Amino acid sequence: MKIANAPCSWGVLEFDLQGKSPDYTQVLDEMHAIGYSGTELGDWGFMPIDPAKLRDELAARELTMLGAFVPVALADAESHAAGEKSALQHARLLADVGGDTPFIVLADDNGTIPQRTYNAGRIRPEHALTQEQWDTFVDGVDHIAQSVRDNTGLRTVFHHHCAGYIETPLEVDTLMQRTNPNLVGLCFDTGHYRFGGGEPLDIFEQHTDRIWHVHFKDCHPEIAACSRKDRWDYFQSVGKGVFCELGQGDVNFPAFVAELENMEYDGWIVVEQDVLPGMGSPYESAERNFQYLNTIVAK
Repeated sequence: MKIANAPCSWGVLEFDLQGKSPDYTQVLDEMHAIGYSGTELGDWGFMPIDPAKLRDELAARELTMLGAFVPVALADAESHAAGEKSALQHARLLADVGGDTPFIVLADDNGTIPQRTYNAGRIRPEHALTQEQWDTFVDGVDHIAQSVRDNTGLRTVFHHHCAGYIETPLEVDTLMQRTNPNLVGLCFDTGHYRFGGGEPLDIFEQHTDRIWHVHFKDCHPEIAACSRKDRWDYFQSVGKGVFCELGQGDVNFPAFVAELENMEYDGWIVVEQDVLPGMGSPYESAERNFQYLNTIVAK
């Protein structure tokens, strides 16, 4: 398995947050210096959107482009057309750049629904999608994935995410059961699943064949407990470090890697830590995360 990182580990997130993150040249330079061999695109416009320029920047640092995160308000049917347009824009760039079978990483438009943002990490049944919303959501996921494949040949994975509609294990299960398995895979994120109330190892019992892409994120149990007790919203939880360095939380990464090996997973491990501006040194955290993974991942 090959090890990558993503711009969010340097504070480059889809959310409009305070503080300034580094530019793409610094992020890519530091990924390469540490030893990572792949990355994801980050927000549209963070990296060059000219395919030749982006290809050259990646090649100069021996990095492979793995995917692009595309948030869409999938419970709102009126957002589907714009979401499809955005997904195709990202997919065409990835297809032109090339790489190791990059993915469109589709997600809900996380952090935009107050009830879900406020209750992240403690979602209750009354916070869930209605049946009508589920129908709309699933139709949107399948339609966008079909369009991406038909127009670019790329595959789509869905990223479950706290502060969005697909957070809890039940919601992940329902989405996987209702979406087309030939079109939609799972971008499984260990930290979001853990903070959302699940045990990451359980995903192998039901959805092994849908795990096409993996994000390694840890979850600090004491900070998660404080978030639930003190009723922090999602952004407070992230800012206080609920997604800690790998090996510092309660995700059992050695066992998770062993399960990936058992299923003969031949994709990438993408580190994501969400180091926001002012939280510390992204470079140092990314370096420690890389060193940790190298103790448990076979080369």
